[in-house]
Amino acid sequence: MNHTQLRAFHAVAEAGGFTRAAARIHVTQPTLSGQVAALEENYGVKLFERRGRGIELTDLGADLREVTRRLFAQEAEAEQLLASAQGLTHGLLRVGADAPYQVIPLLARFNRRHPGIRLSISFGNSERVLQELLDRRCDVAVLPDIEDDARIHAVPFRRDRLVVFVPRDHPWAGRRSLRLAELAGQRLVLREPGSTTRAVLDRALAAAGVRPGSTLEIGSREAVREAVAAGLGIGAVFESEFGRDPRLRRLRFRDVDLRAVEFAACLRERRPVRVVRAFFDLLQEVTPGP
Repeated sequence: MNHTQLRAFHAVAEAGGFTRAAARIHVTQPTLSGQVAALEENYGVKLFERRGRGIELTDLGADLREVTRRLFAQEAEAEQLLASAQGLTHGLLRVGADAPYQVIPLLARFNRRHPGIRLSISFGNSERVLQELLDRRCDVAVLPDIEDDARIHAVPFRRDRLVVFVPRDHPWAGRRSLRLAELAGQRLVLREPGSTTRAVLDRALAAAGVRPGSTLEIGSREAVREAVAAGLGIGAVFESEFGRDPRLRRLRFRDVDLRAVEFAACLRERRPVRVVRAFFDLLQEVTPGP
């Protein structure tokens, strides 16, 4: 089997398109398309359905993607194992996170300490990041409120509070806080199901019997911010992610304390891998005591 063609297929399947995949693995799109086409021709199969300018995996393609995920995860493990024998001068640390705000400062510090280690970072909602960890597509995950799982080693390192935010011309913009019940009937702008932000707020509203108005679901924090700034509703975010934006005003809840704990996690069996252990050693140093 041609390893280059298999890697080309895997890149396209993971990226969801030829253009994004070509950029990720630093080849031209025609080269990548040719490699995938050669793989399909060699075995007389169809791995992708071309639909206009987009693609979808066939059933066979989806099955093959599960195989290549395991294959290339094991390849990365082998690279890390061999690199660890030489000390932390070579290797790769793959990190998944639900947001950049917590993980980027950690990785910047890690990079200063271990400049020879290559870093790969992917972002998604909490549900997706956790699945990437379980599928061995990342070595370390940084995300909130991980449930107990015998397969996972998780270390808490920060607590964060949920706040809401409104545009600066909103009637609430001059306030610093609100009661949860005031969200009744209000239009909300929230992340998709699978987001911890969404889950924390939905649980609190349900427990209090508060029914907001309609909900506009948006798949990224940046888009939520833009929608709120445009007056499409009230947003919610963890406080450390709010940042500075003169278009928006933040309000805390005065009657409920909606918090999540941020964790760093790895598969329990991967804790001894030296590059993973180095990340957790750093985390222990920067995490404040109780």
